Amino acid sequence: MVRVEYHQKKMISKGWIIGGLLIAFCIILSSILLLLYPFTSKEKHEYFSGENPIIFEGVQKGNAIVDNDSVYVPLAFIQENIDDSVSYDEKSNSIIITTADKVIQMPSESLTYYVNEEPVELHFSALKDKAGELYLALEPVISFYPMEYTILPNTNGVLIQQNGEKITHATITEKEVHEEKLRLRIEPSLQSPYTSETTLGEEVSIEEEKDDFYYVRKKDGVAGFIEKKLVSPGEKETITIIREQKEATLPKIDGPIQLTWEAVYTKTPHPNSLPQMPGVNVVSPTWFELENENGEIKNLGSLPYVTWAKDKGYQVWGLFSNAFDPELTYQALKDFDTRQKIIRTLLQYSQIYQLDGINLDIENVRPEHGPLVTQFVREATPYFHEAGLIVSMDITFIADGNWSAFYEREKLANIVDYLAVMAYDEHWGSSPIAGSVASLPWVEENLQKLLESVPNEKLILGIPLYARLWQVQDSGEVSSSALSMDKVEEWLEQHQLTPTYDEASGQNYAEVYVAEEKSTYKIWLEDDLSLRKRVNLASKYELAGIASWSRSFANETAWLALDMDNGQVTQK
Repeated sequence: MVRVEYHQKKMISKGWIIGGLLIAFCIILSSILLLLYPFTSKEKHEYFSGENPIIFEGVQKGNAIVDNDSVYVPLAFIQENIDDSVSYDEKSNSIIITTADKVIQMPSESLTYYVNEEPVELHFSALKDKAGELYLALEPVISFYPMEYTILPNTNGVLIQQNGEKITHATITEKEVHEEKLRLRIEPSLQSPYTSETTLGEEVSIEEEKDDFYYVRKKDGVAGFIEKKLVSPGEKETITIIREQKEATLPKIDGPIQLTWEAVYTKTPHPNSLPQMPGVNVVSPTWFELENENGEIKNLGSLPYVTWAKDKGYQVWGLFSNAFDPELTYQALKDFDTRQKIIRTLLQYSQIYQLDGINLDIENVRPEHGPLVTQFVREATPYFHEAGLIVSMDITFIADGNWSAFYEREKLANIVDYLAVMAYDEHWGSSPIAGSVASLPWVEENLQKLLESVPNEKLILGIPLYARLWQVQDSGEVSSSALSMDKVEEWLEQHQLTPTYDEASGQNYAEVYVAEEKSTYKIWLEDDLSLRKRVNLASKYELAGIASWSRSFANETAWLALDMDNGQVTQK
């Protein structure tokens, strides 16, 4: 028989059906509630901390002091956000501000400050000291910078805006929305704590957008994220603030600068002894030298020399040096009053000698004192420009040690008219290895590095007119002496030597062994070939010109080789 089995079909109970329907109903209801009610965070965070918050570039940057109608901001805020060159001078208890055409001194707790030494009266102090922290009054400060400030309603925040800052105005426009969605959130999420509330029709500004949110700021300075659909962007505005600066009227130079330094050690040479120098358009006599820490200056100036130079059509840029003394330099430049004394003295000398420019030759300074040198140059340049003087400064190629590391080259390039790089002493006088004063590959390689921080139109290439005669003894001892171009020719004739071209240095080279001295003498020549190649480099990189050290080392042929309008040499 075939067995037939019967299975009873199970019936779904009414309880399960009802339960399923309830679950479905809850899902639908929760979805509707999520749409209608945001379940947002109700946690509120304070947007600002402290009184009188400073709002700058979209964030709070410390706090101001509001004293009646005067607003003061921390000196640190100015230094970190507006101008890092603003400094405090301890001796005079003053803040020092410099612009392209002004030097401003703001003494502490004084109703007077000084612009280019001219007094300006205030009805409030320009500088305050609160618990050991210095604060600057914004009212006089903003007159020197393209910025403005507003004291905001309700919060008493201080909004500082700069020239070129862009603002997108907007309005809260969505009507059918739960009020909690109108709150400004710390993060672009409704579950994030909020900082403030907005209302329909309220005007705000948009500063950022992220995902489906705008970051907006209210009129009182409080800001936060709000959904884009609730905001209607409006007009865009660019803040325009112009501060007039007086343009310096400086002597003009036709063509590239072709400068030669006149080394003056005890007395300026008589004009009758000076040669013809075709191509030269600037002479820079080393007349002025820092004498002591009080800022007094040695003066070797000569009016007959100036008369001779002007008759030849040369500009005269008087050179000022720091005596290459690191401690003297620090003591003289660390205080504002002493720096000002140096500047005033140089201005007096510039008038006496009818100078066209000042050449600053500051060398051998401890690296940590480099900012003092920059500050001196920063304070001196507006006064020199006001007097119609071109300002140039001598620098080295980038290297370590006192002779190079202290130069803040990029900052200096933004201050002065020209930087003259002393492109020599690759092998210095006491070098343990004999070599060229400045081989051409070495010069070009270092020039390329320097041009990364100094604009070519502001850079003058220094050129040596001397060579070093090296004595290398069989014992290994090395010594050298510097020779002028004429002395090199005499030495070559004395030993009946004909130089040969040295590929590695790009220069002509000669050597001789002197048996009785058990020594080999070596020399890398500065001659017509070498000088023209250096001029070629200045032309190749479109530099402002050249400067040669020093005039007395040159022979008659040097000036034709150095003339930047006299053609280029064919490379070997």
